[in-house]
Amino acid sequence: MEPIYSSEELAQLADYLAPTYFIAAVNLVTWPLVLALFAFTFWRLYPRLPLGAAQGPAGRLWGDGTWLPTLLFALAYFFSLVLLYLPVEVWLGYVRERQYGMVHQSPGSFLWDAAKSLSLYAASIAALALGVFGVARRTKHWWWLVALASSLVFVASAALEPYGSQLYVEHSPLPAGPLRERLTGLLRRAEVPFSELRVVHTSVNSVRVQAAFGGSGPTRTILLTDTLLASMTDDEVAAAVAHEIGHVRESRGPGRVLSVLALFVLLGFWEWLFRAAARRRWFGVRTRGDVRVLPLLMLVFNLVMRVSGPVAEAVSRQRELEADRIAVELTGDPATLSSLLRKLTRLNRTDPDPPRWYVLLLSSHPPMNERLAAIAPR
Repeated sequence: MEPIYSSEELAQLADYLAPTYFIAAVNLVTWPLVLALFAFTFWRLYPRLPLGAAQGPAGRLWGDGTWLPTLLFALAYFFSLVLLYLPVEVWLGYVRERQYGMVHQSPGSFLWDAAKSLSLYAASIAALALGVFGVARRTKHWWWLVALASSLVFVASAALEPYGSQLYVEHSPLPAGPLRERLTGLLRRAEVPFSELRVVHTSVNSVRVQAAFGGSGPTRTILLTDTLLASMTDDEVAAAVAHEIGHVRESRGPGRVLSVLALFVLLGFWEWLFRAAARRRWFGVRTRGDVRVLPLLMLVFNLVMRVSGPVAEAVSRQRELEADRIAVELTGDPATLSSLLRKLTRLNRTDPDPPRWYVLLLSSHPPMNERLAAIAPR
């Protein structure tokens, strides 16, 4: 199989990706330690917050005035974690990407997008703090109510997914023409219902290319970046859409059932933690539904994800290989899919053969060399 990169290009790629691998390895070790440190020290902030200062309608709904310190505690906890790693994230995700020509977004535009993301993040934290801890203080059966509400939120967020990125980048319908007709015909032959094919104008910020499906049911939308359309042939774009059709065909029933079960297990553990903390006076807690157990919960959640994460990533890698197989089945053209994958690797500066530990622990996609070998003619 012909190499994707020359030896000189591989050396340049190694220089580009070395910090990514290093920081990923450091995070694997330090993140649980940081969460443990926060779990056993951060709760001391709570007495310094304005306890009982907020009454009014919110206080009556909550039961007392502690809704404000609960909200402030949750915001302080999560944003402290954000600020702790913010310099690394900005350097790795923006400064270095700009240095290597992967993004050309202006600093002002980058900061504006970051402000929008942080605002949405703060709103999510507020909903978590006031929703979960507020309901938990009012009823012993709170976790059933929260699980039901969360399930509805998941369904709604999945349906609205195609519209989320429009907060950051412009979308437009794929223009009428041979490509639109070809993709529409491909989707109909595959019996995949959809609402629209849209172009995502990411070229204003980045050179990366991508194709994805967003939404579900009546809101399912095919999203194609303008960089993809500019750099690929019509055959290669069709191969990209065929790959995404492979994901639509995946059996999602078991995963959804497991997700719901995992949610109930998580909330059931949260209820146990509330009771144990109140009974044993952990972190100064005296009543169930106290926000001071939040850092401990996040530590346990992180440890569970570290154990289960590699399993989930392994399943995801198998699904990618299956989606490639379905793409070849739909198009009858493995050579074009191979060409697409090679171009994607080069344009997105992807490592075709990353370190094995990185693949096993953190990668949702198989190495590109493995994907190419799987679709190569026997």
